[in-house]
Amino acid sequence: MKIESVDLSHIAVRMDQYPEKLEPEFLLVGRSNVGKSSFINTIINRKNYAHTSSTPGKTQTLNFYHINNNFYLVDVPGYGYAKVDKPTQKKFGLMIEDYLKTRFNLKCVFMLIDFRIKPTEDDILMYHYLKFYKIPVVVVATKFDKVNMKQRVKQEKIINETIKLEDNDKIVYFSSVNKKGKQEIYDILEDYLVNE
Repeated sequence: MKIESVDLSHIAVRMDQYPEKLEPEFLLVGRSNVGKSSFINTIINRKNYAHTSSTPGKTQTLNFYHINNNFYLVDVPGYGYAKVDKPTQKKFGLMIEDYLKTRFNLKCVFMLIDFRIKPTEDDILMYHYLKFYKIPVVVVATKFDKVNMKQRVKQEKIINETIKLEDNDKIVYFSSVNKKGKQEIYDILEDYLVNE
């Protein structure tokens, strides 16, 4: 896959602000500070297009990145960040739920988890939520480069045992530093787009 154009075309907090043209969409979910902005920047081959922040909880809208004029990567607020107050957390949750329940052009969800730590309760809840709605999900374990070779097998085992992926679900080990997993993500996107 060659990324030829990128445009942050829509920033939404409610359904009537979503793109009207129903092209394939791929949703990115994950807890705050898991590396969603770095993931987006790696996939679209831009350094700082999606704003990376040292402050978790910065994304407070649904951001629609229009790629190659034929599909969208959709970034949503991160979950599980304690410093965001309860009403705001609830608002984020409803925003994501509205999106998941209404976007019939959603092809797949990339659920980002931090490879360095055991998947959180929020990660497990999100995975089961997506499975309940029968939405295809790919787990992306970010920050893979930050774990040494000896620890990697152990971390892979912890992730598999904690999330208990279903047989048809993929896990991609990803690094925005050395680009591990980038081609796998391209292949997954292309599979969906070719079969569109």
